[in-house]
Amino acid sequence: MAFKGAIVVDTEKCKGCGVCVVNCPTQTIALAKKVNSKGYPYAYMENPDKCTGCGNCAIVCPDTVITVYKIKI
Repeated sequence: MAFKGAIVVDTEKCKGCGVCVVNCPTQTIALAKKVNSKGYPYAYMENPDKCTGCGNCAIVCPDTVITVYKIKI
């Protein structure tokens, strides 16, 4: 059975620190050019097809705003 990864970011709580971006081994995550209501750019899946669901982003996130899912394909 094959799996694909996916993440959900709580964009309102994300402070745009970028720690998830540099710790993503597949370069899936980027910081948005848009900002949330607090004025921070937020993380999002720039290349969703590359996500393996490894969980590195959620582990290193200091604000625990990333949830990782593995989806059956």
